[in-house]
Amino acid sequence: MPTVTLPDGSRREFDQSVSVFDIAADIGPGLARAALAGKVDGVLVDTSHVIEQDAALAIITSRDEDALELMRHDAAHVMAQAVQELYPGTQVTIGPAIEDGFYYDFARDEAFTPEDLTAIEKRMHEIVKRDLKIEREVWDRDQAVKVFAEIGEAYKVEIINDVIPEGEEVSVYRQGDWFDVCRGPHLPSTGKLGKGFKLMKLAGAYWRGDSNNPMLQRIYGTAWRDKKELKAYLERLEEAEKRDHRKLGKVMDLYHTQEEAPGMVFWHDSGWQIYLVIQEYIRGRLKRQGYQEIHTPHIIDRSLWEKSGHWEKFSDDMFTTESENRTYAIKPMNCPAHIQVFNQGLKSYRDLPLRLAEFGSCTRNEPSGTLHGLMRVRNFVQDDAHIFCTENQIQDEVSSFIDLLYQVYADFGFGEVSVKFSTRPADRVGDDSLWDKAEAALQAVLDHKQLDWELQPGEGAFYGPKIEFNLKDCLGRVWQLGTIQLDFSMPGRLGAHYIAEDGSKQVPVMLHRAILGSLERFIGILIEHYAGSLPLWLAPVQAVILNITDKQADYARKVEESLRNKGLRVNSDLRNEKIGFKIREHTIKHVPYLLVIGDREVEAGTVAVRTRSGGELGSMPLERLAEGLKTESASHGRTVLED
Repeated sequence: MPTVTLPDGSRREFDQSVSVFDIAADIGPGLARAALAGKVDGVLVDTSHVIEQDAALAIITSRDEDALELMRHDAAHVMAQAVQELYPGTQVTIGPAIEDGFYYDFARDEAFTPEDLTAIEKRMHEIVKRDLKIEREVWDRDQAVKVFAEIGEAYKVEIINDVIPEGEEVSVYRQGDWFDVCRGPHLPSTGKLGKGFKLMKLAGAYWRGDSNNPMLQRIYGTAWRDKKELKAYLERLEEAEKRDHRKLGKVMDLYHTQEEAPGMVFWHDSGWQIYLVIQEYIRGRLKRQGYQEIHTPHIIDRSLWEKSGHWEKFSDDMFTTESENRTYAIKPMNCPAHIQVFNQGLKSYRDLPLRLAEFGSCTRNEPSGTLHGLMRVRNFVQDDAHIFCTENQIQDEVSSFIDLLYQVYADFGFGEVSVKFSTRPADRVGDDSLWDKAEAALQAVLDHKQLDWELQPGEGAFYGPKIEFNLKDCLGRVWQLGTIQLDFSMPGRLGAHYIAEDGSKQVPVMLHRAILGSLERFIGILIEHYAGSLPLWLAPVQAVILNITDKQADYARKVEESLRNKGLRVNSDLRNEKIGFKIREHTIKHVPYLLVIGDREVEAGTVAVRTRSGGELGSMPLERLAEGLKTESASHGRTVLED
């Protein structure tokens, strides 16, 4: 007689085992029709799942977040069925739900075409209309191998043999005549999928991600609760395409990449100006927080990376070089080098906390297929720092860092920040007592500051737990940027110590922290967030001076010199072109202010101010203009120039 506890705290008792669907029907016919799955003691299950003992149950409908993953997984199955109906002989391999959608990898001699995607999507809608019941079956392992071998599904046979231990049963889901090996859960029928899906693109993928294996054809799709959500997503994609930092970077002449240096950035003058402004801003913030700025070598002997533990974990991701029978690694991170700086000279407890910051250039051998403009590169610079402190100083240092991080994000125009707390991974260094202490210390700070946070079990660094900070941009995309990691292990591995108040030798605690992460990636995020129209303080050129005719050229040069002397980033465009042409060109480059000079402005000693959005602020004296621009820049865009 199971007792089922519902989310509102109410309970229902049943005389015998009961399915999730039957419980939904017992609550009401409307809920039974809407039920897509159940959540039993926190685990997502099919509506056919039978509850045999006391349990907590939530009925999942399309209004719940869990519904999206179900629908995306089902969309993958429906797509696979459509492909095999249209193109007999195609083998299905793996097809999971992913963020915003799904994919399935297919083995087929003939390449899919965009026209094929249209046909497959049409057939998917037909399968949804059939409203095929989706049923879970449990097969004997040998039976599953035999059946899939008989229908020519060699990849499925390999999966069963490799993943399912001998003697165990295999979970199979059937919809109509089509079936697939799958853990589930799934929707009750294909009709529950609705119309909110679309196939997006084709790609290649090696079987099981191994380049030694056959190349498969991957079809990506997206799936949402309904057509309205699908339309909103496609509109976000369209807007994101307009904001693509790679396109805007070219239009604004910020940077480029090329095949001879994959994953490396060639900064142009305008892009480098953005980089320097951000660097100087962070440098100033850190100076006020008591950080010392250092600079460490790019190439360090392999032995140091072995002592730190990085060689064992990350050697495949390191670029190496040889000299005089020694192996060197090009620095993939800064922490071991910072400990070397700490180790110079005897340290006392009075020297702690010691905060060492570096705009450290790091290089990692990222797979070529993952490289993406500024967002994923092989060489990057971090606003990296390490804080060496005592155990008693941990909470104050972490709390101070969090305050600084939120201030920095606000200055860059990001107001929505989510927090995740990552705990010990399976593969780690240090004993559990240290991990207990480290995790408790970080959680205490989060709770003291009353921050909402999400737990990420097992996602910590190999040397310590971490707090991650995620920004949401104007399109609702989430970017993981800032982090602080608590490390009891690495300082001791590399010989760091200080003399405590009682004269004993103690190992310092090390806090690894960054706010922006990679400067390259952060600049890419800024470009897309602002669609190229960066706030005045970040804009590489804050204003451009445009003369109407050659008669105003001398005055324009004097205006440029005057504004530059006041610390503003300005240029002149004195070309013999029509003023409308010049305005359009610099508007496309997202210059914040266009200063137009005609005979009237020369006579009055003013400039006509126009914004990049087309607003006319009228004529202004140079002093008033300069003061307004400096105020806007100093306020990080919170105060803007007005007529």
